[in-house]
Amino acid sequence: MPHDARRKGRTRRDSSLPRFVVLYALLYAAFGVSSPFMPRFFASRGLSAEELGVLFGVGTGVRLLAGPLAGRAADLLGALRAVLACCTLAAAGVALVLAHGVGFAFLFPVSLVQAAALAPTTTLADALALDAAAARGGGRRGFEYGWVRGAASAAFIAGSLVAGQVLRSAPLEAIVRMHAVLLAAATGAIAFVPPLEAGAEPETVEDRSPVGGVRELLRMARFRRLVVVAALILGSHAMHDAFAMLRWSEAGIGPVAGSVLWSESVAAEVVMFFVLGPALLARLGPAGAIALGAAAGIVRWIVMARATALGVLALVQPLHGFTFALVHLACMRVIAVVAPRHLAATAQAIYALGAAATTAVLTIVSGRLYSHFGAQGFLVMALLCATALPLARRLEDRRD
Repeated sequence: MPHDARRKGRTRRDSSLPRFVVLYALLYAAFGVSSPFMPRFFASRGLSAEELGVLFGVGTGVRLLAGPLAGRAADLLGALRAVLACCTLAAAGVALVLAHGVGFAFLFPVSLVQAAALAPTTTLADALALDAAAARGGGRRGFEYGWVRGAASAAFIAGSLVAGQVLRSAPLEAIVRMHAVLLAAATGAIAFVPPLEAGAEPETVEDRSPVGGVRELLRMARFRRLVVVAALILGSHAMHDAFAMLRWSEAGIGPVAGSVLWSESVAAEVVMFFVLGPALLARLGPAGAIALGAAAGIVRWIVMARATALGVLALVQPLHGFTFALVHLACMRVIAVVAPRHLAATAQAIYALGAAATTAVLTIVSGRLYSHFGAQGFLVMALLCATALPLARRLEDRRD
């Protein structure tokens, strides 16, 4: 290929990085402005604690179902950008309806539609970003997916902070409108990211069926192991997410110090996505990086079970960069290699489903563990990471 052609190809690929950064920033800022405050919004619209539990619990079930269905539909249609745009636009419209709703009978069904529309957005975006990030030869360079995902985490934090300031002088429905505006802007940004590159088309009737692609992925031993390992390590965060603040409060750690501890973990996530993660992946490979994340999880959850000193907790909170961000980066690297391109969205959806479903179950289990054993329940989370450790090393086996 002539030098000029190679240079043009490289320029096209490199130029997609800022486009994905914009898309992810808008998408995750939309989550950031709404996620921390939606319980308060629904409560302000007349929902009781029991109704909130039903709304969020059923919403989780809807997301678990809608994500894989939309991902599979996007692959079968060969239209990942179109399906993603439909989802973000629908979610923006439904958010505006939510902003004017009152009462459980109205808000419950509308919130389920919102949950279904939002569920596939991150997995479809990841499928597109991973494909664009990969170097396909012919002088065309890729980029680090971690840079895109790090920008997303930073945007989530910024969105939460901005929303908190807005709510000092505005009613709660303002954050729902901000959520809708950001999602609408993300819909426009989707048009500027490159589509999934053409790959091998499904050849058989089974490949073209809704469940055929799922079977094809699950027949791959390496993909199955990846889903299990990710579910164990990412799911082990369930007890932390649900009970860490309560644990710290019971140990005499105030809300300000607790917020600092929580912020440490998010900051470590951003640093891992931007800086450390790509370097560790290059040195250790995906299997080694996931094993390191599992080992970090063992340490993190044992310390959470035993320690209450603020200084000790401050030392282990940054391990979130390993237990979440590094593991996620490595899983994305494996999926990019293992999954056929015509199953890119389906693979992302199955990966997300495994982690989300496991987290949902472990959140329920964590409630029982904490009520009976207190902080010692974190030892069960450490055991999950210990179980994942040998399985992670087996991800190096490329045989299906």
